[in-house]
Amino acid sequence: MFGGGSGARFLGTLILIGIFAGCSGGGLGISTKADRSIALDSYAPEQIYERGEFELARGQTDDAAYFFSEIERLYPYSTWAKRALIMQAFSLHQGQDYPNSRSAAQRFIDFYPTDEDAAYAQYLLALSYYDQIDEVGRDQGLTFQALQSLRTVIEVYPDSEYATSAILKFDLAFDHLASKEMEVGRYYLRREHYSAAINRFRVVVEDFQTTSHTAEALHRLVESYLSLGLTDEAQTAGAILGFNYQSTEWYESSYKLLASRGLKLKNKGNNWLSQIYRQSIKGQWL
Repeated sequence: MFGGGSGARFLGTLILIGIFAGCSGGGLGISTKADRSIALDSYAPEQIYERGEFELARGQTDDAAYFFSEIERLYPYSTWAKRALIMQAFSLHQGQDYPNSRSAAQRFIDFYPTDEDAAYAQYLLALSYYDQIDEVGRDQGLTFQALQSLRTVIEVYPDSEYATSAILKFDLAFDHLASKEMEVGRYYLRREHYSAAINRFRVVVEDFQTTSHTAEALHRLVESYLSLGLTDEAQTAGAILGFNYQSTEWYESSYKLLASRGLKLKNKGNNWLSQIYRQSIKGQWL
């Protein structure tokens, strides 16, 4: 993934561990915690790199990132600095230090845009947003940034090994945005703030048609519009459900709700839902 033979590097790490264990005084000795007071400028970059690999292998991601960053500082513009920079981004991400991982990944992209690991750096950058999506509550800024960064992986590196995973994560992040709109819409609906609820469900229907939440959004529109006495809109939302999602529970619920009011699932009036219904008939909905 990072270039070079991983097996050979792992063997080198094992050998170097033995060397470190035999060192004394100011050497890069193995300890339970890295001694950052050691002057590393007297060590070759490959020695520092392998110490970083060792720390990463034993789960000390912060220490690993430190050693990789020291290579970048002491041996700038070298091949080892390039390798260490992508490993620094990886170590920071493993330690869930997402802002600094993102910063390291962006530096790699800026310094080495044509390198074979640039695609992975961009993917790491996207993951630094994506992996925080479930932590942000209703603030969807990170989700939008994840979508933008994942799109870059897909469009700039379509032939890379990360493109397929980026597409999957893009779809999941997109679905996540729709789910948050639904969450807020349901909140307003429960409190009988019907106009506010309709605005949220409309966003899902218009902007997130390809997600798994569209059928429920249409049903919630039926509920909301009926509560406001707007039967044309309610019937049209039901008609769209019948045309596109007849096998879902949401269609059945809307059918029963409209029928209980003596209403049918049909396109009525000239409103925003009528336009979407006409698009459905023309095959443009899906």
